[in-house]
Amino acid sequence: MHMAEPRSFVPEPQNGRDLRDAFGLFATGVTIVTTGDPSGCAAITVNSFSSVSMDPPLVLWSPARRSRRYAQFAEARHYAIHVLAADQHELAFAVARDATALQDLPLGRNGWGVPVLDQCLARFDCHRYAVHDAGDHAIVVGEVLRATMQQGDPLAFFGGRMARIDNN
Repeated sequence: MHMAEPRSFVPEPQNGRDLRDAFGLFATGVTIVTTGDPSGCAAITVNSFSSVSMDPPLVLWSPARRSRRYAQFAEARHYAIHVLAADQHELAFAVARDATALQDLPLGRNGWGVPVLDQCLARFDCHRYAVHDAGDHAIVVGEVLRATMQQGDPLAFFGGRMARIDNN
């Protein structure tokens, strides 16, 4: 495989697209985070998810401060992180466009009252552990209270596009 010559740059406001493109070269999974709100369910599509610690069991994700959904999620005491399967790309896009995209679905609720999706590769039911400032985003750390998982092909995000990773 032949790779093009690397190109270096100093991140500045006028080349923000270049930095976003460089970040996009790190393939990530795709998740939907849900929490309960007075109208039922709020949801956000997130690819900034990572495990942090086994003891205590911690995960993190990073919502943008400018998002209209930011306060809802940064202040939520409980939320669920759903790791999406390859066939859930339309759901990921629907939630990315509309925080209420899950409102009309028959969602169950976990033991903490958070609306949850049944069909995903993994789900982490979390309690807010900490929220840290991180530039134009925040780092939300959750303690995993319960984890659920099943086998399947994951949905991935790479180079600004959704992709399927075959789990064979």
